[in-house]
Amino acid sequence: MAKTLIAFFSRADENYFGGAMRYVKVGNTEIVVNGMKEQISADTFKIEMKAPYSPVYLTCIEEAKKDLRTNARPELTNYLDSIDEYDTVILAYPNYWGTMPMAVYTFLDRYDFTGKTILPLCTNEGSGMGSSEGNIKKLAPGANVKRGLSITGSNAANAGGSVKKWLEDNGLV
Repeated sequence: MAKTLIAFFSRADENYFGGAMRYVKVGNTEIVVNGMKEQISADTFKIEMKAPYSPVYLTCIEEAKKDLRTNARPELTNYLDSIDEYDTVILAYPNYWGTMPMAVYTFLDRYDFTGKTILPLCTNEGSGMGSSEGNIKKLAPGANVKRGLSITGSNAANAGGSVKKWLEDNGLV
C-alpha cells in the first residue's frame, strides 16, 4: 500500500499578512497541513530548527537571508529514522527569500528521495513558489517532483478547496 508523508516547516510568532504584522500561535503552513490531514491519510513530520529564528518578523527575515546567503544547513530538533516506507512526500513550507527555508534544505539533504514523488506546497503573501521547485529537483535527484501548489498565507484557513483539488489531481484523494 502506498504511504504518504507530509513533511512541513511552519513558523508562528510575528508574521506578515498583506501589508501588516500580526502575532499568530500557529503558522500558515501548519494551518494548511492541518486541513490536509482531514482530507488524506498521511503521516506528518514537522521540520523544526534546533536554534529557531527570532519571533520578531523583521529579525527573522534577516536571519533567514543570512542562512540563504551562506547556504546554511540548520540543525533540526529531530529526524526521521528513514523515509523508505513512503512513496509520496508532500513537502510544505513558507516562501523565504524566493525559496524554501534552509531547514527544509537540511531535511532534503538527509534522505534519499530516489523513486519517490515529491509534491511541494508553498505558503506566501504573493511571491508564489519562487525557485523552490527547481531547488527541490536539485536537492532530491531521482525524485519525481510534481508541480507545486502556492497558497496565500493570509488565506490559509480557507485553502481547503484548492488543496483538495491539488490532492485529487495528484491521485491522493
